[in-house]
Amino acid sequence: MISIRFLLRPLQQSSKRRLSTLSQVIDKRLNSELDSIRQAGTWKSERIISTSQSAHIKVQNSKNDLLNFCANNYLGLANNTEIIKAAKNALDEYGAGLSSVRFICGTQTIHKQLEQAIAKFHKREDAILYISCFDANAGIFETLLKEQDYIISDELNHASIIDGIRLCKAKRLRYKNKDMSDLESKLQESHNDKTENVIRLIATDGVFSMDGTIAPLPDIRRLADKYKALVFIDECHATGFFGKTGRGTEEHFDMIGGVDIINSTLGKALGGAAGGYTTGPKALIDLLRQRSRPYLFSNTLPPPIVASAMKAIELIDNDTSLPGRVLDNAKYFRQEMQELGFKILGDDHPICPVMLGDARLASQFADEMLKRGIYVIGFSYPVVPKDRARIRVQVSAAHSKADLQRCIDAFAQVGRQLKVIK
Repeated sequence: MISIRFLLRPLQQSSKRRLSTLSQVIDKRLNSELDSIRQAGTWKSERIISTSQSAHIKVQNSKNDLLNFCANNYLGLANNTEIIKAAKNALDEYGAGLSSVRFICGTQTIHKQLEQAIAKFHKREDAILYISCFDANAGIFETLLKEQDYIISDELNHASIIDGIRLCKAKRLRYKNKDMSDLESKLQESHNDKTENVIRLIATDGVFSMDGTIAPLPDIRRLADKYKALVFIDECHATGFFGKTGRGTEEHFDMIGGVDIINSTLGKALGGAAGGYTTGPKALIDLLRQRSRPYLFSNTLPPPIVASAMKAIELIDNDTSLPGRVLDNAKYFRQEMQELGFKILGDDHPICPVMLGDARLASQFADEMLKRGIYVIGFSYPVVPKDRARIRVQVSAAHSKADLQRCIDAFAQVGRQLKVIK
């Protein structure tokens, strides 16, 4: 009779070999790479928040409240009581989730209602929901563009746009950030291709998230018309709060309807939870429902998130003072910081990058700010280019003038301590 021990021996030997291989990968590859990140001063620690997202928060093991200046919570709606109530009601009525993708059994009435609300908000024909805007960006280019087409992308576009472009088979051209001469030269290059039925798609962030700068949309539209191209923008850092009524970069330039395709998020100004979308012509949205892989193969958005986003859009429509409040706060913060001698990037946007250059300095600066009750984070490579480290301050409509001044005073103290300003 064969013993169990004899039968298990090959499995034990195989397990030992597997563990040995894994150990080698960890020792020779992973630990080495982790050490290099630490040595470069670019290690990203995760501070643990023990309260809801707000202008005032608590961090695990901290006794005092902190002022939060690094959330995408531009309108302060992440813990809004009406939004929370809407989410709770949806949880009771529609459940926690669908356990399905949309085309099987993952579409509820509220998903269609939110898509209609988004299309109406942007004055477009239709919209399609994704689990995130990263997925929306992963789904659009592969579905729309073929081998004979061209995608012409700003060099500072968000990583999700870059990754989405990699998935498509179109010819790829990249132009210098906001450089219209370079964009035109790339459009000319694509226009020399006389292949029939060619799509030329210009892709840009509406607002560039690391610099707080705004894409020159009127010039992009003019060049697109000249060379018969389409325009795509990612509006994650504009939707809900940028422009007079929060309609984003288009409204900022008084040209609503001037963009062909908009991708954006529900996870920033629109309640801060999760979810993304594409909005544009109905034919495009219909095609995405049939062919977009992130849409077809990802679970649908949970009902509480759908309801919270709908309530956020309703609140923005009903209170047009919200966008103005956050932009006024951003203007005040920028002016005061520049008078102190700090270099602030950006175009009057609530993303206010305080430039420091050195990665270690940015990390040390953020730690010193935390000691003074200000929650900010140092950004360094690979999130931003080498030697372009910064503290990216994000101003919210929920910040009071006293909150802003307390943050500015802390920057002044730390800036002098670390000899960044005089």
